[in-house]
Amino acid sequence: MSSLLTESDLIHEADVVWLEDTDSLDYVRQALDKTKRRNTRPPYARDGRMVGYALLDNSAEADPDSGLYKRRVFFLLPHDRDSDPDGVYQEGAPGEAVDPRTVEPRHPGAKTARSQRGPAAMSA
Repeated sequence: MSSLLTESDLIHEADVVWLEDTDSLDYVRQALDKTKRRNTRPPYARDGRMVGYALLDNSAEADPDSGLYKRRVFFLLPHDRDSDPDGVYQEGAPGEAVDPRTVEPRHPGAKTARSQRGPAAMSA
């Protein structure tokens, strides 16, 4: 699903659960995943690791066709800056990356100078 999330994608979020301390993370990737449950830890099938996920409120309804809920998941891949600081994201960040300090339930995260690190971000 698209990584460019809007508040309308997140209207049923009740809370965000972090599985790691995000203070040392410049960015996390965010995506909407389809899951069977609205308020338990979702399964994770990507490379890398899940660092957080959203819990949905009781008014969230599953898709009538699939029976699945759309939930936000936060993750990092092996080539992201936290694991490979001199790699491809030494400067800049992936399109779906947001600063975890800007993440709140029902609000998409934001890109910041910290998440976008590099000459272009520092001059902004």
